[in-house]
Amino acid sequence: MQNTVLILGARGRFGWATARAFADAGWRVLGQMRPGAKAPADERIRWLDIDPYHAETLAAAASGAEVVVHGLNPRYTHAAWRAEAMPMLDAAIAVARALGATLMLPGNVYNFGTGMPALLRVDTPQHPDTVKGRIRVEMEQQLRLADVRGVVIRAGDFFGAGRGSWFDLALARNLHRGICTYPGPTDVATAWAYLPDLARAFVAVAERRARLARFEVLHFAGYSVTGRQWAQALEPVARERKWIAPTEHLKLRRLPWAMIRLGAGLNPMWGALAEMRYLWNTPHGLANERLCALIGPEPHRPLAQAARAALADLGLIPARDAGPTTSPLPLP
Repeated sequence: MQNTVLILGARGRFGWATARAFADAGWRVLGQMRPGAKAPADERIRWLDIDPYHAETLAAAASGAEVVVHGLNPRYTHAAWRAEAMPMLDAAIAVARALGATLMLPGNVYNFGTGMPALLRVDTPQHPDTVKGRIRVEMEQQLRLADVRGVVIRAGDFFGAGRGSWFDLALARNLHRGICTYPGPTDVATAWAYLPDLARAFVAVAERRARLARFEVLHFAGYSVTGRQWAQALEPVARERKWIAPTEHLKLRRLPWAMIRLGAGLNPMWGALAEMRYLWNTPHGLANERLCALIGPEPHRPLAQAARAALADLGLIPARDAGPTTSPLPLP
């Protein structure tokens, strides 16, 4: 029998990447989107334009779904997160409860706070000291206490599969001018996740959900890389496209945080970004032993290949120059 998954917020970057990964793996995919939204073109996905807060209606339309993926996300402001993050999770829990399904939640490193160690394990103590960090801890606690089976897969900063990440907003923004803009010190390694690889990890975990406890937290390692390593990964593309000369290196420039701080009072999103600046000054990576014990080696495309694919997704290089379209996916 074909497995069925319901993706909440399937038109978002994470939701869309995850929907396609499940479809690639042969799942029946139901994609929830807000009423009146335009569905992306993919005949493998059945779109449900139903408000996620209408749990009974959505569950009836998604009858048979064994897995629900929570891809809903507020705008990146403190006000939006305070007002919407918990209600969105409550809605996802209500839908999963009505379906008797496992609820999968993408997590991040905000939980650990400014004093986090360089290697983050699933049992690393959490001391959040930011707005989003405290909300993230509350979300995971809520899922742990809910009367549904739940799994959190924590990862670093997303890149690839579209726009809206630090990769396109900073690193690649001026690449055509031979410049890589980096948000932090270029010698501090931070955690990143190539979104199509993370989406495949969600599929692999979903296919092994019977082996999980009622509530689990798993870490997706992805990459822990510095700004200089990013520049090294991007330089060959910049030379091929003649954005820099054959003997030149990319210019590494720092993000103008002083300007962001000054504008924070007028732009709530800038204020939210400024609070999370510590992530770029604090070396960190994710230990994935528990994930690998469950699924085997995590799906992982080498950084240079992932960077090419991400640039192609942005339309900065031709798709033919992106390299392989998939990364290894563990077998069930």
